[in-house]
Amino acid sequence: MASFGWKRKIGEKVSKATSQQFEAEAADDKDLGDDDDANWVHAAKRRKEILLEDCVRKSKELKDEGANLAENRRYREALVKWDEALQLTPEDATLYEMKSQVLMSLHEMFPAVHAAEMAVQRNPRSWDAWQTLGRAQLGLGEIALAIRSFQVSLHIFPMNPEVWKEDLSWARKLQEQQKATKNESAQALAKGKELAQESIPDYDFESDEIVAVCAAIAEREKALSAAKTMVIVSASGTVETVTEQDNCPATPDETLFIRAR
Repeated sequence: MASFGWKRKIGEKVSKATSQQFEAEAADDKDLGDDDDANWVHAAKRRKEILLEDCVRKSKELKDEGANLAENRRYREALVKWDEALQLTPEDATLYEMKSQVLMSLHEMFPAVHAAEMAVQRNPRSWDAWQTLGRAQLGLGEIALAIRSFQVSLHIFPMNPEVWKEDLSWARKLQEQQKATKNESAQALAKGKELAQESIPDYDFESDEIVAVCAAIAEREKALSAAKTMVIVSASGTVETVTEQDNCPATPDETLFIRAR
């Protein structure tokens, strides 16, 4: 009769060399998987870079097309091109600055100021963006803001003669004229108030002289109301004034047929 004994597990029969080989193959597979992941991430980044490069290239083409249209005074078409370019590169400050210039040429000052502000926000170190913003603000009559924008432009590029001699000088001249106009208006208003006060005498309506005059006028009106006066015109053209008392009315002759009060 066979005896039963404890059986060892099958895994224990695997040799140490076989186990080491299996572990080495598993490590190689893991490294290969890691390489695949790295390659996939690198490929995704590369595709993104290629897409950005394509957007930048296409945006530049649209920008150049818009510039050519603007030089030929085809401003509306230029704006369409630049808007398409901004869809591809929304952080391009030069596109906003160019838009502002064209909008000023179309006398659309509010959109011009907005576009210039967008350009300054995206590139605060752009002296030409600040210059364009100052010109747009000047077109709206915001002289103080325009002067500040021109000063910032000069702070960034101090040797720019255009901003110094033309833009800033003109803005300061307009500011002086504005102040002079305000002073003249204030003086005219003050003078008008003085004349108005002089034309109305300061009467003392409670004085004895005014009270006596008012009483005399009241007595006279009372006497006139007590007597009724009529103007009688006869058929022959004779005009006669007749005073009629309330207690003794005067009856005109029947030959008198026109009566006027």
